[in-house]
Amino acid sequence: MFYGSVVWDPWLIVAQIVCIQCLYYLTLGFLMAILVGTRVSRLSLVYFFDYATITLSTVTGWCIIASFLLSSIAGAGFLLFLVERAKKCLDHAATVYIIHLSICVLYGGWPSSITWWIVNGTGLAVMTWLGERLCINRELQEIPISRLRSSVDRQTNSGRD
Repeated sequence: MFYGSVVWDPWLIVAQIVCIQCLYYLTLGFLMAILVGTRVSRLSLVYFFDYATITLSTVTGWCIIASFLLSSIAGAGFLLFLVERAKKCLDHAATVYIIHLSICVLYGGWPSSITWWIVNGTGLAVMTWLGERLCINRELQEIPISRLRSSVDRQTNSGRD
């Protein structure tokens, strides 16, 4: 099958979405534990899903913002290894943030903070752009033909003996 041919596999797509979402939250949790956990007495889901915690007026708020933005950079790496196609990066990154928005709405209501929207919009843009760049760089790498040729030559020469 050719590399460019499109095969629609809904189970693969769902598995990629679940994996990327889980890895995103694991990374976010790890970064929150490092950056925010040292500043607060008890780390809870409030820092993940309540829009009011993302604020520019406290050092803890800045640490939360840094955690979200660093998680989006890590998310680009997850796109590189799980999605592997530049043209699918926007779809998967947007899905991560739409699911995050849905959880935030269920947890704390509709985000009314402009800071929340800016942080998550920037995170989406960073994850998409960096994921596409990484995937494009991988797609443009040369395919090592010399190794392929040497194995074909060996097979051809062994058939002549």
